[in-house]
Amino acid sequence: MKMALWVLIAAVVLLGGYIRFSPSDTARWHVAAQGADKDMRNGVVRVVNTGPNGLAKLDAIATDAPRTRVLAGSVPEGMVTYITRSKVFGFPDYTTVQQDGDELRVYARSRFGRRDFGVNQDRVSGWLALLQP
Repeated sequence: MKMALWVLIAAVVLLGGYIRFSPSDTARWHVAAQGADKDMRNGVVRVVNTGPNGLAKLDAIATDAPRTRVLAGSVPEGMVTYITRSKVFGFPDYTTVQQDGDELRVYARSRFGRRDFGVNQDRVSGWLALLQP
């Protein structure tokens, strides 16, 4: 019985380490949103009219968000992908933001699991709400 408990604990620790420390492939995650607004099981796409400097404004909001850092890209490049980790387990979510003329294309999705339980939609909605004057 004790051995099974130790095996279970070791499995949980290893899984947690994999989730928190596995590398992020920028070629897979640093991709622009396609299409119009869309709700998915594990993410969301939003297209909003922000004017030509929407990406710079959203970059300031995103980089100030807790547990969020830039994975790839930059404002001068016109596209940035952020990685945001959950507070307890460190699950990574990826949000790619692209300036397309006066439109801002936001594509947020989770890496692990089939559903994100609205986490990405809530984060994107919060960031976009802060863009409003």
